[in-house]
Parts: sequence; C-alpha cells; structure tokens
Amino acid sequence: MRTDDKRGISRRAFLKAAAAGVAVGLAGDPSLLCAADETDLVVISGEPAAATRRALDALGGIGRFVKKGQRVVIKPNMSFARTPEYAATTHPLVVFTVAQACLEAGAGEVLVLDYTLQRAELCLERTGIRDACRGLKGVHVLAVQERKFFKEIRVPQGKVLERVEVMKDLIDSVLINVPVAKSHSSTGVSLGLKGLMGLIWDRGVFHYQFNINQGIADLATVIRPQLTVLDATRAMVTGGPGGPGDVRKPNLIIAGVDPVAVDSYGVGIVPWYGQSFKGRQVEHLLIAHQRGLGKIDVEKLKVARVAV
Repeated sequence: MRTDDKRGISRRAFLKAAAAGVAVGLAGDPSLLCAADETDLVVISGEPAAATRRALDALGGIGRFVKKGQRVVIKPNMSFARTPEYAATTHPLVVFTVAQACLEAGAGEVLVLDYTLQRAELCLERTGIRDACRGLKGVHVLAVQERKFFKEIRVPQGKVLERVEVMKDLIDSVLINVPVAKSHSSTGVSLGLKGLMGLIWDRGVFHYQFNINQGIADLATVIRPQLTVLDATRAMVTGGPGGPGDVRKPNLIIAGVDPVAVDSYGVGIVPWYGQSFKGRQVEHLLIAHQRGLGKIDVEKLKVARVAV
C-alpha cells in the first residue's frame, strides 16, 4: 500500500493510513447485466462455480477470449500448501470452471501453471486444484520450478526491470489470470497484478534489489492477461500471503479485461488489517494506472453486479 507521499509503506504504516471504503451493492436482478462491451467489470455474488460461470457469461462468454485450437494458460495462486479455507490459494472450483469453459470454447490445450513457493507436490495436493481438474481432458495442472522452462524477455517500458525470465508457455498463449484476494506483508494486498510474479523465475530481485511495487508495474507492461478473474469468495485480510490469517467471505467473483480495474475494485470489498482502502492507496496499482495500464477509480467504472 502507499500514502500520499508516494513512498511504499510497511504493514504498520498501512494500518495508520486514512482511507474511505468502497461500498459493494449487489443486486439479484439479471437485467442489471449490461452488454459486455459496455462493462468494465462484472461482480457476481454466489458460490464459486456458479458465480464464476455467470461472470464469464456476463463478459460475453469465454469464446470472446479463447478461440478453437488455442493454447490457454490459466494462472491461479497455488504457491502455498494450504487448503481452500485458508484463502491463501485460488478456490479449486473457480479454476475448474474457467478451465472447463476454455475446453468448451475449443481450446487445444489448457495449462494451469504457477511457480510454487512451497513444495510443489504438497501445493498441488492441498490446494485441491489438481484434483478438481483431473477429469478435464486436455487440462494439465503443473508447478513449474525448473529454470529450463523459463525464457528471458526484454521489458522495453521497464523502470527497474530491463529483462525478466518468464514461463515459456506464456508465449503464444491466451493468459487468464485467476488470483485469490489476500493480504501481503510487502505490498499490502496480493491480487491480480501481484500474482503475475508467479510466472517469473527470479522473484527475489523484487524484494531485495528495487521497489517491489515499481517492479510489479514493470512486469505488467509485458505480461498482460486477456482476462482476470479475481476469486474473492474468501479473502485473507491479515497474515498474507501464506497465512494463517483472518479470513472473510465476500462470496464474490470479480472479472474483467482491465487488470488494474479488477484489482482496484477488489481492494474495496473488505477491510484489510481492520481498515478500508481504495485502489489509489496500493502503490503498484497507482503506478500501473499512471502508466496507462488500466483504470483505478471504482466510482468511474461501469460495473455489472448480480447475485446467483
């Protein structure tokens, strides 16, 4: 998170920041869904699978993003060996629903990928994501932890990143980012943009060599998901990113093509560390917005809200 002096702040300072929350009003009337091309975000209230499916439909269907024969990379958060109730990882039913929809659209291959921070096999097992997708032919759930599977690319617009090694499978693939909503000790929150760090080889430089928030914004200039589906069915509002922490249950799926807008809305759905915040107080979101990577002011967004 950040304050108005434009410097990154610690969790302690974050707690002291003054902020106004963003109210979330949900309606159950499907007529409130407007045309996909007129909507910045869809916010669906309900159980994970049903809400995710409705979110995809409200955006115009997964076929808007995935064409027959294409390879799709789905990036959930499965970095920690935690079961879903901890909210440290993406709910398996959210991942399953997105993967299933991609197959229905004719995707040639669907890869569910993350560079796990903890032991790969335990992460794949305890998150439940591998088991959830096991019956989907053509879907492969993998923890990528060997450098040979990464390729160095240039970051032409980078301020602190000149080059970065990204997963090779990202190249020529449709990328769908499916993060979970949770707190983070270094960045205040970890949502979609922060989650992109799970697609690169060396995350250490972000923490020790430069401002992590600037690095996340740099990364967002070269890794651009075609769609972001934020799993806010649960939110870990303290103790992130690995937990255990205080878990709230907003029961929301927030989806859109603008990753900054999705994250900014996600900031406002729950109090973090006991206080409410807006997207402009998250430093990496503000930097990304200022660099033209997305909208940040929730009150200016066209949001379709529905309960299922």
